[in-house]
Amino acid sequence: MYITCLDLEGVLVPEIWIAFAEASGIPELKRTTRDEPDYDKLMRWRLGILKEHGLGLQEIQQTIAKIDPLPGARAFLDHLRSFTQVIIISDTFEQFATPLMEKLGWPTIFCNTLEVAPDGEITGFKMRIDNSKYNTVRALQSVGFETIASGDSYNDLGMIRASKAGFLFKSTDKIKADNPDLPAYETYDELMAAIRQAMD
Repeated sequence: MYITCLDLEGVLVPEIWIAFAEASGIPELKRTTRDEPDYDKLMRWRLGILKEHGLGLQEIQQTIAKIDPLPGARAFLDHLRSFTQVIIISDTFEQFATPLMEKLGWPTIFCNTLEVAPDGEITGFKMRIDNSKYNTVRALQSVGFETIASGDSYNDLGMIRASKAGFLFKSTDKIKADNPDLPAYETYDELMAAIRQAMD
């Protein structure tokens, strides 16, 4: 049996931190896992900037409430779920993802949790597991699933390479150039066709 594992941001919805950087007028927050391979380092840097500007969870959630899935994402996901199991594996946080899952029709998501003070300050974060995308895919394989994976960033490469079939989707020129052996697609129709072919 197959499970298709998808990244969330950049694949199904816009990048949350980029949207918040634009809404808050703090351009430094546009840095994402497309730019920084070390997620722990990236998040600690982000939390430092939030603290410096006195911003917390409420302000980010106000931005997220205005984010819609990428054009065609909901239809792609609905169609994909009609013929294969799908899990979204993301390094985002449940406090960010929940309103987006509603807009996507409540798919299954494995993600992480923010530590939030009573006043709304984000004081830390709890990762579900180290190297979560790769280790989740390996765990699914250990209980008898074949995995197909797709994502756009450095932190997706582990699950993409560990899967029976893996694809870059809407990735950067640098990541594509650094991984020339990985098929790279720009449209949902292309990705759907590749997933179907991998299952044949």
